[in-house]
Amino acid sequence: MFRRLLNLARSRRLALALTILLGWAGGLLIILQAWFLSRVVNGVFLGQQTLEAVFPILEILLIILMLRAASTWGAELSANAVALRVKSDLRARLMQHLAALGPAFTQGEKTGELAASAIEGVEALDAYFSQYLPQVALAAFIPLSILLLVFHLDPLTGVVFLLTAPLIPLFMYLIGKTGETLTRRQWETLSRLSAYFLDVLQGLTTLKLLGQSRNQAMDIQKASNRFRDVTLNVMRVTFLLALALELLATLSTAVVAVEIGLRLLYAKMSFQQALFILVLAPDFYLPLRLLGQRFHAGMSGVTAARRIFEILDMPLSSVIASSVATTAQRACGKQSSVISTQFDIYFENVSFSYPSRHLPALSDISFHIRDGQLTALVGATGAGKSTLASLLLRFVAPSAGEISVDGRSLNAILPEGWRAQIGWVPQMPYLFNDTLSANLRLAKPDASDNDLIQACQRADLHDFILSLPEGYGTRIGERGARLSGGQVQRLALARAFLRDAPLLVLDEPTSSLDPAQESRLYQAVHELMRGRTTLVIAHRLSTVFQADQIVVLDAGRLVETGKHADLLQRNGPYTKLVTATDHLSPNTAH
Repeated sequence: MFRRLLNLARSRRLALALTILLGWAGGLLIILQAWFLSRVVNGVFLGQQTLEAVFPILEILLIILMLRAASTWGAELSANAVALRVKSDLRARLMQHLAALGPAFTQGEKTGELAASAIEGVEALDAYFSQYLPQVALAAFIPLSILLLVFHLDPLTGVVFLLTAPLIPLFMYLIGKTGETLTRRQWETLSRLSAYFLDVLQGLTTLKLLGQSRNQAMDIQKASNRFRDVTLNVMRVTFLLALALELLATLSTAVVAVEIGLRLLYAKMSFQQALFILVLAPDFYLPLRLLGQRFHAGMSGVTAARRIFEILDMPLSSVIASSVATTAQRACGKQSSVISTQFDIYFENVSFSYPSRHLPALSDISFHIRDGQLTALVGATGAGKSTLASLLLRFVAPSAGEISVDGRSLNAILPEGWRAQIGWVPQMPYLFNDTLSANLRLAKPDASDNDLIQACQRADLHDFILSLPEGYGTRIGERGARLSGGQVQRLALARAFLRDAPLLVLDEPTSSLDPAQESRLYQAVHELMRGRTTLVIAHRLSTVFQADQIVVLDAGRLVETGKHADLLQRNGPYTKLVTATDHLSPNTAH
């Protein structure tokens, strides 16, 4: 773990080296400051020198103090730059890896915990890189520099320094081990609390409807109390560590003062030399004390980094891993972003299994989506319809088999190039806490205002938007909290109109609309699908009737394919679905 964190710091090695160098320079200036201060006191106290006589030395002291302040400021500035850059790079890597892992990974994780890792976890590394890591080096360089000088001036004091200095890191390690365990428990508690709190917030409307909001508030309070107790335990150990290190440093300084005082009393040392070493003694132990104080911040960063690296170490599936394009791959032509205008898509013995499930979600699926035609996916809940659509969208990769487009493996096409050709309307579209226009432009960032208006008119949303106080500039809340279910669905449909993609993947775009709205949009939706290759996850027979091909899934297996009338004549699984869904007999469904 520490080696991986050091590897992150190496990306900013110059700034980190500058931080350590400036800190070390501050330590050397402390030595000079103590030396000139001892000369001034010795000259005034024993030499009876006047202010004019010591004024040049005081000027030098002032310059040293200014240089110390400048080195401290520069070290902090450089350390913050290291931490900021490392955090930015690590967060970008984490988000990129999460995007590459896709829904196959994230749907098995808690969103709140992942968010805590990406935000709080990365932020916890700030203190590690800006304080703890530079202090590890300074805790070695500065005391060693003072020790070499003191050994030259007074070997006895050097022996005292050499014997007492290791006690501080020893106690830091002994007490810090307990603190490390508690810090890990604190982070785990915070992650669970974040995940639970986000789940409650997202389901708050349902909880209110069911009258369970007060019970959940009490559960959140209990979870918060557990986090508070763990945090207090961590603080207790932190304060105990600080007390132990302060006590050791004070006692060690006292030992130095006693042995110097006794020899000074019996004229075994000069006053200036004794004062110089005595003034320098607290600064000898100071870097070690600061390392102990920053030990907790370092352990917090290490604990948070452990979870971050666990996510980064999650292996991508072989197909997804090979589809993450690098600059070299693009240059060598291993993957292409050029998409054909023809969309004959073949699923050939495709299977897929989620890591958290024992049974496969799809097993040995083979069928053909013809260019320019409408293919409907039907089946009971859990049959694998959404998984199949996710495979086509490249959110997940097949565990076995292959998907090809016009004879080319889908894996040979860059994901971003492939998705640029797809208009996707999920059943539960995600909307951000932003304006209506910003949410619409997710489909086409360079769309003009006129393009937005035309897309919303076709989705029967324009009149509603004009009725809002700020029109297209109205903020809609997280997940479209200020919109009804039908309005959210129409906004997602407007995105598809705006994108104008040649390949459509629709998860029943009218499922959240009332019959009147569905009737108004029926013609627009079919106009959108006309001439385009379309895959629809069908829940209503109004969509299935018009399909050029119906693919029937059952428990992850393909059981039937054909047109509506042909499948009804077979009186198989599709007929049972039609009868169960719409309460129609096979003779009346047409």
